[in-house]
Amino acid sequence: MTLNMETPVLPALYLPPISFFQAIKNNGEEFLIEQYENFPKQTFRNRASIYAANGKLDLIIPLKHEKKGHKLMKDIKISYDFKWQRLHWLSIQSAYRSSAYFEYYEDEFAPFYEKNYTFLLDYNVEIIEHMLKLMKAKVDLKLTDKYWGKEDLKLDFRDSIHPKKEPLYESPKYYQVFEDKEGFIKGLSMVDLLFNQGPRSWELL
Repeated sequence: MTLNMETPVLPALYLPPISFFQAIKNNGEEFLIEQYENFPKQTFRNRASIYAANGKLDLIIPLKHEKKGHKLMKDIKISYDFKWQRLHWLSIQSAYRSSAYFEYYEDEFAPFYEKNYTFLLDYNVEIIEHMLKLMKAKVDLKLTDKYWGKEDLKLDFRDSIHPKKEPLYESPKYYQVFEDKEGFIKGLSMVDLLFNQGPRSWELL
């Protein structure tokens, strides 16, 4: 795709946090997903945060370490040396089985924990597209055709949605399953909002 400097660029995140989708809703209908960046460690690209019974729980996708040095996001492969998909899905079920809309969406997410994907990029992009579809968001996502520097872009979200940074936008207020026990937790995966608020989720952003 030929770059339009006005087109926002997003990272390919796993079960992205709410702020990722707020960035989409607030910045148009066309976005680029970065695939040529050097893969940054300890980010939401291979982890997601959910609200479990004991508070925030990070779900981390294990990756194959084939060689030292930088690797592009598009070349990062998922490891299946242990059954992380089963662990992630059991954790999600345990965290949200009592939420208002988990049964409504359960069959929509289960296939992502049954099928093996070779590349992390493919896995993440398919999840993102499916979540947008569930929320009936009319958004056109395309992959970058090369790596573009920050100076080339007007809206660059690649480094701003990060586990160690405050969320980009103020979190919508909504009921969380374990809120009475642990309080409201911000910065969680969009599934937390989706399972608790269902069809209203996109509107609440």
